[in-house]
Amino acid sequence: MASKPNPTLKAMIEEATVDAYSDDEQLTGLFSMLEEHLAVPFTTTVLGMEVTVREVDLTANTVVAVCTRGRHRQRIDLLDLPLPAPPPDGAAWIDAYRYWAGR
Repeated sequence: MASKPNPTLKAMIEEATVDAYSDDEQLTGLFSMLEEHLAVPFTTTVLGMEVTVREVDLTANTVVAVCTRGRHRQRIDLLDLPLPAPPPDGAAWIDAYRYWAGR
């Protein structure tokens, strides 16, 4: 299902991808904005367990949240990460990334 038009998110995506020509370059541009603007660490709940999002990381084809709980560490696709209420500062960039990815 296609996302509804959102001028604010479109403007953010344009800012992040202004010099990008391929999907890979666009992904890198969005990741850079996430890395720069998303306030980490923050806590959220994944599968009923509280986890701490320590950082975001770029993989070959997506952005992941690096989550920890105690000694355990796991990467969760940013598209699947539930956000806390209220969301952390810079979470609008997660929304922009999700919009760009078609979710």
